[in-house]
Amino acid sequence: MAAAAALAGCDSDKIPNISGRHMQPLSEAMLAELDTKKMTKDSPILIRIFKEESELELWKVDKSERFALLRMHPICRWSGELGPKIQEGDRQAPEGFYTITPDLMNPNSRYHLAINTGFPNAYDRANGRSGASVMVHGDCASVGCYAMTDEQITEIYSLAREAFFGGQRSFQIQAYPFRMTPLNMARHRDSPHLAFWKVLKEGYDHFEVTRKEPKVAVCDKHYVFDAQSSGKFNPVDRCPAYKMPPQIVSAVHNKQHRDEIETAQLINQGIPAVQATNGGDGGMNPIFTSALKSHGGSGTAIRTASGTIPAHVHPPVDSFPQGTSATVFAFASPEVKPVQVHVASAAPSSTSIGSFFGNLFGSNPSANARESSVTPSGKSPGAPNAVPAQTKATASTTKGTPEVQRTTDSKDLATSNTQASPPQQEPSAKPPPDAGGPRTTNLLIGAVPTVPAGGFQKN
Repeated sequence: MAAAAALAGCDSDKIPNISGRHMQPLSEAMLAELDTKKMTKDSPILIRIFKEESELELWKVDKSERFALLRMHPICRWSGELGPKIQEGDRQAPEGFYTITPDLMNPNSRYHLAINTGFPNAYDRANGRSGASVMVHGDCASVGCYAMTDEQITEIYSLAREAFFGGQRSFQIQAYPFRMTPLNMARHRDSPHLAFWKVLKEGYDHFEVTRKEPKVAVCDKHYVFDAQSSGKFNPVDRCPAYKMPPQIVSAVHNKQHRDEIETAQLINQGIPAVQATNGGDGGMNPIFTSALKSHGGSGTAIRTASGTIPAHVHPPVDSFPQGTSATVFAFASPEVKPVQVHVASAAPSSTSIGSFFGNLFGSNPSANARESSVTPSGKSPGAPNAVPAQTKATASTTKGTPEVQRTTDSKDLATSNTQASPPQQEPSAKPPPDAGGPRTTNLLIGAVPTVPAGGFQKN
């Protein structure tokens, strides 16, 4: 009964969104940063999440038609431990590749704003994993979700909204246990999740060498990336015959070979293995733990450069006592310079945008999914809107997030400037009845269900 009450406290259909926070415009500072980085506000986005580092990266397509890092957001709170979400109620934040469509955008959240990851995806269902309504949301407090500050989620949500306005049909969230570097693979070599993480690293490597959103499919209960086949990918059936672009195959192979050599060298040098935990209390970025410590703990709202920590938020117990990122990242792991490959762009042609927004209005707020997070005491659904963080501290951290650059063994290939069809979503089996609640055919129910007709037009 108590568990049901906790979930019921996250239902959003009883909270009419009259604040308009889902329509918060991008700040002047963000617009200036986009201009500096040669990005348009409506170009496609991609999100990468790293648990151990408690960081969320927001990538955006620039004029090169490849993804470039726009912003690194420190994560205020995530729950569980390193490893995938297995079942409903395990308090785990998921790991894997998730496709976010406009109907997964929730403007009516009790946690300011929310983006549903779509867990379980086709891979999760094929492997018997269960759960629903796992979010990236605000309010800094969560059970099974990735919680940001209200200011952060406002900016993330707005950038996603503008990308949908620009014609992006869906964007990818890549959730990892940590940055998939040789150092971290060496540190976590004894984890029972290592085999699964090696599969995630394949997708990570595809993005690293191409700076394109990898096409994700699932067959025979495992992920495949950038696969081309005339057959159909079924999550539980044997994989059809498929091939990958040779340029990508070569670049990924070279990167993986170098990484394996470096991982072995690090192990031989005595890099200690991290002890696997069971029932961990999740994580919080050091920016926020330091702020809490300097203010004597929780109990009052604390403003930081990355947003406000509400009074009800508590830091996690130290779940990574051995060799955390703060103590071992002095061992630098290099990054691969992306190769030039012929991969389709994420954005559809502008001629399809009119039909894309054809069913925009008449949405039903009750169709928004509940969120698997504990309702914080003292949190009012009608709390004043937060202003998006516009500080140097958040932006300046981007320079340290990708690994240090080096060149690949592969020769650069010719760049393709053609606009292709939008990326295909991975095939999925029918979701279970509890996988996110009732759905709607409205493409942008999560972007603006409460604005009158004509009020959500592209600026």
